[in-house]
Amino acid sequence: MLTERFLDHLAYEKRCSPHTQAAYRRDLAQFGAYLDELRGDAALTSADPRSVRGWVMSLLDGGISARADKRKLSALRAFYKFARTVGSVSEDPTDLIDPPKTPARLPEFIPEREVEDVFASAKEGPGKPDPLERLVLELFYGTGIRLAELVGLELNAVDLHRRTIRVLGKRNKERIIPIGEGLSDAIGFYLSVRPAPMPAFGQNEPLLLGSTGKPLARRTVQRLVARALGRVTTRTKRSPHVLRHTFATHMLEHGADLNAVKELLGHAGLAATQVYTHNTVEKLRKVHAQAHPRGGGHLQEPQKTP
Repeated sequence: MLTERFLDHLAYEKRCSPHTQAAYRRDLAQFGAYLDELRGDAALTSADPRSVRGWVMSLLDGGISARADKRKLSALRAFYKFARTVGSVSEDPTDLIDPPKTPARLPEFIPEREVEDVFASAKEGPGKPDPLERLVLELFYGTGIRLAELVGLELNAVDLHRRTIRVLGKRNKERIIPIGEGLSDAIGFYLSVRPAPMPAFGQNEPLLLGSTGKPLARRTVQRLVARALGRVTTRTKRSPHVLRHTFATHMLEHGADLNAVKELLGHAGLAATQVYTHNTVEKLRKVHAQAHPRGGGHLQEPQKTP
């Protein structure tokens, strides 16, 4: 079946994550169901531009966000590109379909003062400080890694002597990230009190373990971060990705080269990294408005010496 061949192509040739594969499978099934309801034929290979446009519009009418709609259209584009390559279709019905416009969304981040409060709270919270919580926070803020990359870290990826960690990113792309003294200390302390791992991990032993010795679950990490951020901030968004955004924003605010931040984040191109420059530009804009004589701010006139 063409859909299964396409999904295998994503898994083994494109090396897409299981989450991406599952999302594409759902999107293709959803489009197939739309075609079946529209004309009693769910075959994706018989779709035309009109049916693709109709599906995109029906999703928007149903209340889906423009961003999610755009992603679903991207799934169709990838499928029909593959279908043309293998000769299953002669024309791509998505060729002339414009994606819906999405409003610019600046990444949320935490100001430096609040970050200091987060780490102070992790060290001085009620009861014993939690070495796992501290390490998770240090990893996200100290390296900017993604949630999937964090739970996938293996013990042999950590080099405390060189102060680096080896991260396996999207599409199995590997990168080496330097770590600071605070993160290095947090890793060393965590390893000294880490639960005994489950047997049979071998060379692929996870770095982060739950209390039973099993690999740390994504949901556990999300709850841990939300709890830690909730102690010091009233912000609605308290996800691991906020700490990734915070890492990138603070790096750029302190003069880091954009290309260097791109490499640290594991972005394929600069466009994905440039979104973080908007926050620093907005900060500069406010400073300019306040301080420049023609910036629009309210500055006191210098007093004349009598």
